[in-house]
Amino acid sequence: MNQATERPDAVESPPAEPAGVAEEKPRSTAKKRAAAAVEKRAEAATEAKAEAVLEEEPAPTDEPVPTSEVVAPLAEAGPPAYLPDRLAGQPGPIVAARPERKRHGRYVPRRKVCAFCVDHVDKIDYKEVAKLRRYLSDRGKIEPRRKTGTCAKHQRRLTIALKRARHLALLPYTAEHIRLAGAFAPRS
Repeated sequence: MNQATERPDAVESPPAEPAGVAEEKPRSTAKKRAAAAVEKRAEAATEAKAEAVLEEEPAPTDEPVPTSEVVAPLAEAGPPAYLPDRLAGQPGPIVAARPERKRHGRYVPRRKVCAFCVDHVDKIDYKEVAKLRRYLSDRGKIEPRRKTGTCAKHQRRLTIALKRARHLALLPYTAEHIRLAGAFAPRS
């Protein structure tokens, strides 16, 4: 027979596989990549649904919200993508996420005000020992600006007054326990 006379419906088709038996054919790399991309898109969609459910906030009311209303939307969204497969299917309580709040560290520092600027002091007198003693640490060191809150101009004047008071022995250079024991005293 020649090709022109051959009918298209006469072409032999491969034998049909019996029902229930499915062989997995080896995929090409392009098909594997396409399948992986589809799986990634499905995971991304699941994550987006879960995030959308978490971001929804109910209107504030005085009544407590029943836990079934909070847990039900989260359960519908499915397990989060970051859970391993062995944990994703296990039953367990689903806890609603706590709303984010601003974190400022341990405490919010208050802005310190220079005591000399408040009193409109131009010259800091080295003879006012009671006032100057506040600006010395327990070891006799001059406290920095970040602790005392003095401005730069008054801090410079304060250090000069402290050094003059030390020179005239109105204020100590070191703490008393160091002076009594000595700098290199043995430990007991």
